[in-house]
Amino acid sequence: MASTEVMMAGFGGQGMLLSGKLLAYAAMQEGKEVSWLPSYGPEMRGGTANVTVVISDTPVGSPYIVAPRALLVMNQPSLEKFGPRVKPGGVIVVNTSLVPIRLERPDCQVLYLPAAELAKQAGTARAANLVMLGAYVGLTGVVDTQVCVHMIEHEFEKKPKFIPANVAAYQAGYDAGLQARPA
Repeated sequence: MASTEVMMAGFGGQGMLLSGKLLAYAAMQEGKEVSWLPSYGPEMRGGTANVTVVISDTPVGSPYIVAPRALLVMNQPSLEKFGPRVKPGGVIVVNTSLVPIRLERPDCQVLYLPAAELAKQAGTARAANLVMLGAYVGLTGVVDTQVCVHMIEHEFEKKPKFIPANVAAYQAGYDAGLQARPA
């Protein structure tokens, strides 16, 4: 991997900034160069929020990305805004729990995933963001999955009762992404 960019977008409070942070830390643990650039409105919850993570083998020239190679979207406004920007040949992971439309991007691999339902089955409805992160990692292999699991455990180490359900949500997404990975 020379370099890849991923944008994660949704409403504030859906955890996409956290997912981006976990991905960035996992990549750093693997010795990669990383940038993490959040963007969010002034609202506490419910406003728009997105984060761009750049992972590279060489120093990152700019954290600002207009056309990412990958997009993880939690809601329809984010899909409508950022879906057309993904580079041809890119990857798009769509949370069908909140996005009823299908994206017309035959030049990209699009994975539709009921993230909220999978998170709830894993034990915490609040971890749809980790389902999405797991799906992206499973689909692309951008970082080692065990490193991501370790980052989740580290993130919740002060609240250990949340670790099993959050790891299970990530794993559910990872399994779905792995199944969708091209042969």
